[in-house]
Amino acid sequence: MFKAPLNLKKSRILLSNDDGFGAPGLKRLEKITKAMGAEVWIVAPEAEQSGAGHSLTLRRPLRIRKVAARRFAVDGTPTDCVLLAVNRIMRDCRPDLVLSGINRGSNLGEDMTYSGTIAAAMEATLLGIPAIALSQRVADMAASASKRAEFSSSDGYAAEVIREVTGAGWSKDVFINVNFPAVPKSQVKGIEITREGRRKVGDEILEGRDPRDDEYFWIGNQKISTIYPDGTDLAAIHAGKISVTPLSMDLTHKPTMRKLADLFGGAKKKK
Repeated sequence: MFKAPLNLKKSRILLSNDDGFGAPGLKRLEKITKAMGAEVWIVAPEAEQSGAGHSLTLRRPLRIRKVAARRFAVDGTPTDCVLLAVNRIMRDCRPDLVLSGINRGSNLGEDMTYSGTIAAAMEATLLGIPAIALSQRVADMAASASKRAEFSSSDGYAAEVIREVTGAGWSKDVFINVNFPAVPKSQVKGIEITREGRRKVGDEILEGRDPRDDEYFWIGNQKISTIYPDGTDLAAIHAGKISVTPLSMDLTHKPTMRKLADLFGGAKKKK
């Protein structure tokens, strides 16, 4: 477990995301962390990397562009950004905390397996640095950019959530996933500690033809339910609550491991 409580006023905080260096959520997170008195660094992708997952760029060189003091853009994935930040850009001044986001759009349930926002927090965790992923649910992703950028609940509560969870601490192989509901901050109905939910029953695949009359496919919206089990991140968000979910890097399913160990152990005994 990292040393808690983390003194944010004396901390060096690295910010990253998957929406890109100029994303409004990243600017909001910078403003929030600066108000805490922290030393803030930004290492984020040059362009949007949504859906990149925990991917590394291995088949081409990466380039780092210094935008300003403690501000860098990388032409790669969120994972690339955190890896380069810790091992190159900030190697002489390692961050005390990594914050990823604030993502435009939620990262709930199985979304987390695709998310570059989550991936940045995962990479930090693998590097031994406590990390929090923050995402803002958006009511209508098809609306105009100005209407989509509704960060009221995260603007109002992100600082409180960051302070509280870093005050508690967590195990070294764990990171925190935070999702804010798509409601004004005055309508947030509380903060709930949740587990990962499930909703995926298929994807909408759109088909069409480009100007050269070649066929293309476009992955569209998920088909989702509106009813979720209590205690899940999905249920909390749909109830207008902030969801805080501790996620483990250990993917081992121990009951199945024990079952298989007994099975193969028994097989050996029979021989």
